[in-house]
Amino acid sequence: MAITAPTARRVAAPPLDDSPVLTWLVTWIKGHRQLAGGIAAVLVVGAGLLWWNAISKHRIEAVASERLAQARMAVESRNYQLAASELSQVVENYSGTYAADEAQVLLGEVRLSQGQNQQAIDLLKRFAPSAGAHFQAQAYSLLGAGHENAGQFKEAAEAYEAGAQAAEYPFLKAQNLSDAGRAWTAAGDTAKALAAYRTITTTMDSTLAGSLEAHVRIGELTRGAGAL
Repeated sequence: MAITAPTARRVAAPPLDDSPVLTWLVTWIKGHRQLAGGIAAVLVVGAGLLWWNAISKHRIEAVASERLAQARMAVESRNYQLAASELSQVVENYSGTYAADEAQVLLGEVRLSQGQNQQAIDLLKRFAPSAGAHFQAQAYSLLGAGHENAGQFKEAAEAYEAGAQAAEYPFLKAQNLSDAGRAWTAAGDTAKALAAYRTITTTMDSTLAGSLEAHVRIGELTRGAGAL
C-alpha cells in the first residue's frame, strides 16, 4: 500500500467581518445613520468640487494661453502699444496662470522697448520676487536693464545679482553676473565688480560665453595685475 505524503493544510484568511476596524465601522454606521449619510454627502460634494476646480483651471489656462499668443504676435510685429494692452489684460484677467507670468515678463520687455523705464521697473519690482522659477531670473535681468537705462547702476547691479541667484541654467547665471559686473563698474564699486567677474572665472565652465569677457574685464579693472 502506497504511503502518501501529508498535504499541507491551508489556513483560510479570516473573513472581512472579523476585522476589528471594519466591525467597528459597520457598527458605528448602523448607530449613526444620519451622521454617516451627511459625511458621505460632504465627501462626494468635496470630490466633485475638486474635480470641477481642476477642469476650470485647465480651461482658464487654455484661454489665457490663446490670449497670450495673440499678444505675442503684436510683440513680434513691434506693435508695442497693442502688445502692452493685450499683455496687461492677460496679467489682469488670468492672474495665477503660467501664461500670466509669461505675460508679465513680455510686458516688461515691451515697456523697455518703448523707453518706459520707470513703468518697467515698477512692474518688475512687484513681479520678480514672487515669480515662478521659469521666469524669475529673466524678470530680475529685465529689472536690472530698466535701472541701468535710468542710470541707477547700484540698483541695476543688485537686480542682476538676484537674477544670477535665481538662474536655472549656467549660461543665464553667467550673463547676469557679467551684467552685474558692468553695472557695479558704472556705479564706481570696483570690488563688487571684480567679485562678480571672478565668480564667473573661478566657479563656472570656462567654455561659457561670458568667461572670456570676465577675464578681460578683470584685467581692465586690475590693469592686468589681478587677472585670473
